[in-house]
Amino acid sequence: MDRAPGLSVRLKLTLSYAGFLMLAGGLLLGAVWFFTLRHLPEFTNVPGGVLPRSILLRDLASAAGAVLLLLLMFGLGGGWILAGRMLAPLTRITDATRLATTGSLSHRIRLPGRADEFRELADVFDGMLERLEAHVAEQRRFAANASHELRTPLAISKALLDVARTDPDRDIGEVLERLHSVNTRAIDLTETLLLLSRAEQRSFTRERVDLSLLAEEAAETLLPLAEKRGVTVETSGDITPAIGSPTLLLQLTTNLVQNAIVHNLPGQGSVWVSTSVGPTTVVLAVENTGERLSPRMVSTLTEPFRRGTERIHTDHAGVGLGLAIVKTITHAHDGTLTLTPRSAGGIRVTVELPAPMHGPG
Repeated sequence: MDRAPGLSVRLKLTLSYAGFLMLAGGLLLGAVWFFTLRHLPEFTNVPGGVLPRSILLRDLASAAGAVLLLLLMFGLGGGWILAGRMLAPLTRITDATRLATTGSLSHRIRLPGRADEFRELADVFDGMLERLEAHVAEQRRFAANASHELRTPLAISKALLDVARTDPDRDIGEVLERLHSVNTRAIDLTETLLLLSRAEQRSFTRERVDLSLLAEEAAETLLPLAEKRGVTVETSGDITPAIGSPTLLLQLTTNLVQNAIVHNLPGQGSVWVSTSVGPTTVVLAVENTGERLSPRMVSTLTEPFRRGTERIHTDHAGVGLGLAIVKTITHAHDGTLTLTPRSAGGIRVTVELPAPMHGPG
């Protein structure tokens, strides 16, 4: 915003301090003048003669003028110093803001001293910078990974087309089949990125939905995959009402169940899907058997494009955004996502969403 030039806050505070000091001094001298007029006689005996009141008042006025001049100088000098000391924290906050606008988000104010309004503002600003830096870093990683993932199918398509063009004896049916597979993967990735963006922007309509029905629908949809891998899927839970997007919450549930099936023990794995209602939240939990995972490994699973070797080489490889989408959809619904490794192997994923204001209806 373009603004006309104006006085600095420090100068305004200085003039305010000096003006207040002058006003207080003027009132004090006025009170002295009034008292003198009322109680000073017309003539006053002094050593060496008699002095009329007019001369005393003239001397008093001269002294008052000198005092006011001294107060003005003292007020301006002292006010300038005091205003500078008071505004020093604000200067540091302003400098940090300027650095942030240039793209430097690693700087922190860390204002020392006891708590006051300026230090509270500095602490809030530091927290905002920290969150913003983490968000920007995550977005950069996401953009880099997305570019890499999109480049791969495009490069494969180009290579297949080049081979088909230079080798006339090449089986066209095989080339078309591979192109179809690669193109399908690129489309899936693009649609997934659009879904992720939609969830992040919260551009969806909220309505009443039953998480238990979504869990049953996801389990039924993925039953062929579970049977193919020899994994049993069990669902449990009563009516679990929530408020949100049925489409996004179904996507969340499907992603969790699919991950639980794919990352499991081959031929003898199990998946448990349950829903429950608490005092202030509703809970969707998906638990599975599988390899033992460390807490550090589990903490990275929600990062975009975090994939294991098994997922890359399976028929349900996905695009590496399954749990990232779950995390984004959960946050878009003001919920909490928790991943906990099981001691016997596998993982338990819990999604807690705010319970509706009223009971089931």
